[in-house]
Amino acid sequence: MATVKEAVKESLIGTTIEPGLSQQSRATFEKYARHTEEGELYMTEEDFVDAIAPAGEDYHKIRREQYAILYRVADRRKSGKISIHDWSNFENLLSKPDAEYDIAFRLFDEDGTGTIKYDHFQKLYNMNKGPDSIPFDWNSEWASLYIGGKKHRHDMTYPQFCQMLRGLQGERIRQAFHLFDKDGDGYIEPEDFQRIILETAKHKLSDHLLENLHTLCNISVGSKISYANVRAFQNIIREMDLVDLVIQNAVQKSEDGKITRTDFLNEAARLTRFSLFTPMEADILFHFAGLDAPSGRLSIKDFSKVLDASWQSAYKLAEGAMAKTEETVSNAKKLLHGVLESAHHFALGSIAGAFGAFMVYPIDLVKTRMQNQRSARVGQVLYTNSIDCAKKVFKNEGVRGFYSGVVPQLIGVAPEKAIKLTVNDLARGYFSDKTSGKIWWPHELLAGGTAGACQVIFTNPLEIVKIRLQVQGEVAKSVEGAPRRSAMWIVRNLGLVGLYKGASACLLRDVPFSAIYFPSYNHLKRDFFGEGPNKKLGILQLLTAGAIAGMPAAYLTTPCDVIKTRLQVEARKGDTAYTSLRHCARTIWHEEGFKAFFKGGPARILRSSPQFGFTLAGYEVLQNLLPLPGSDDAVRPPTRHLEPAVGLQEAKAPLPYLRSRNALKIILDLDENFGRPAAPEKVKGWLTLTGTNRVKPQT
Repeated sequence: MATVKEAVKESLIGTTIEPGLSQQSRATFEKYARHTEEGELYMTEEDFVDAIAPAGEDYHKIRREQYAILYRVADRRKSGKISIHDWSNFENLLSKPDAEYDIAFRLFDEDGTGTIKYDHFQKLYNMNKGPDSIPFDWNSEWASLYIGGKKHRHDMTYPQFCQMLRGLQGERIRQAFHLFDKDGDGYIEPEDFQRIILETAKHKLSDHLLENLHTLCNISVGSKISYANVRAFQNIIREMDLVDLVIQNAVQKSEDGKITRTDFLNEAARLTRFSLFTPMEADILFHFAGLDAPSGRLSIKDFSKVLDASWQSAYKLAEGAMAKTEETVSNAKKLLHGVLESAHHFALGSIAGAFGAFMVYPIDLVKTRMQNQRSARVGQVLYTNSIDCAKKVFKNEGVRGFYSGVVPQLIGVAPEKAIKLTVNDLARGYFSDKTSGKIWWPHELLAGGTAGACQVIFTNPLEIVKIRLQVQGEVAKSVEGAPRRSAMWIVRNLGLVGLYKGASACLLRDVPFSAIYFPSYNHLKRDFFGEGPNKKLGILQLLTAGAIAGMPAAYLTTPCDVIKTRLQVEARKGDTAYTSLRHCARTIWHEEGFKAFFKGGPARILRSSPQFGFTLAGYEVLQNLLPLPGSDDAVRPPTRHLEPAVGLQEAKAPLPYLRSRNALKIILDLDENFGRPAAPEKVKGWLTLTGTNRVKPQT
């Protein structure tokens, strides 16, 4: 019994979920995990890599297998299994602002003490670096500044470790240059320079740069490369984002979209305070960007080959033809899913709309009769107010009188409300920020107004038939022998054109109504009731939000509703026959005064507020009860946008994927071969101090 009570309470007043594993993260874990004999879910190293680096994506310079390095961070207990709790902790780690460096630190902090012992660090480094890697001297003066001299080694804290990694690549390049500069004259061969960059920075550079490294010797006289050349090249790749910004600004000021070396240096002087580029650095940038355009005036397209790490050469792009074919198929599936999603919204909106209309139909009938009542002539006032109207309907026509015309209303309101709800959802989805879900308030108004405009195609015929059915009850009591007409008779009598009589007034009412209603409803849910990822609103809260939002929307559009009603009701003998929207408004003003425009206003509030409350609450409840299959737990892997594009355009992949990739970039600054599978007969993956590299649990 307690369980039933709790379920009812949750559905009525909502639930608040403690922050933890998101629905998508849980779905990802469940998709790739496997079961133990006891039925518990866990991930192996292979499952983990599949989850964070799905097969089929272009991981460019970082091998997909190297993502297994991160498994060592996620597997905190070193058990060879990752539970849902381990996965949750790893996801939480990825959400930290310094996740990239934190992951690298935890990889070497095997004991979890918060410090890295030098001996442990050096052993792990030597065990996992490539066998043919360029050696690095950890007893150098530079290394001693971070870890102490031979006789005074000290543990590294997290901030110290991060700062060491920050400068490590430059020191690796410096030591490698000394190694290959056997004559000590400050020059090395182009092939040696190429090997240095491939081993220290390959994972960060484009194919164009990597394939043409040996040409660096051509920027000066001679066939060798000086240390000044190497340091200038390193400075350019370290300041790639700043270079991008300078180029973007300079190109925007150019008439033909191309710039020279002089333009670049001038713009850099305008944009930077201290990071001035040397002449040699500018020469190196324009050398590599201008290999295919030796004119000296280069465009964004030329610079992209240097700046964009994901730029690939032609033969590799040809290899991606199959991937593009797969993407086309994927786009077709997305289109089909979009059609099914719209149909799903439409069906749920139809049910919710019919439910809402039925619940408040008696109030709607009272509202219509009040608005149709004319007070210009003596004896025409049948009702003194809405309550009097309801009493007389019940007295003269009984309970059934309150539901005159309800059948065509339910038939017509289903597509009407479905269109309104579907269009509003689609429009809000289009204008909303895809990452945060936020939407600019003018776009909210536009989405709501568009939904209101689209519904008129169904609303107007429905309204004119409904109104004439609703008022014929009072005509039968006041005019002896007046026949009762059916909905089909009214439709045939009006014809197609007649069914859209008063459509302009209907449009004038529905567009502002929806533009006011939908933004108000969403802001009430979010800002007043506190709806969010961790709080789900109950039916009572949804009903209240819908009802409150409907009050201003209903009352402020009452004048348009009065005009529409007068235009659509068949004029009686002695009544003025309205010829147009303007004529109707002018006649009401002159004959009945300003107050006549708000006739039935209270009844309209009593009808529209609960109706849309019931409709929206029903719609959201139905969405939870009958979700579109595959939409809730859809796991969305990255889609070939793992690197920021030229122009400092942000990468499109989810933040956890980007942070995983960036963490690997930092780790690979230590050695390009970390985590790479070795020969089949050798051990694979990341080695730990215990010598175990991969635990294969029993499945």
